Amino acid sequence: MYTEDEGKKLGVSGWVKNTRQGTVVGQVQGPYIKVNEMKVWLSKVGSPSSRIDRAEFSNEKDIPKLEIHGFVTRY
Repeated sequence: MYTEDEGKKLGVSGWVKNTRQGTVVGQVQGPYIKVNEMKVWLSKVGSPSSRIDRAEFSNEKDIPKLEIHGFVTRY
């Protein structure tokens, strides 16, 4: 909900999902600067009830066009 709202506010596309292990996985696509803003938010702010011990981002790459449109929370 909060992460989805932040993604929409920043204008990035993607998804997030809480795992059974208490972590969050997802994918973010968009302009480089906006993706970086989302990464900062995910690693420093997060939703009000979250506890952020660390943030790990992997598989980063440039893509010619968005593969995902909109931002959602998956359940």
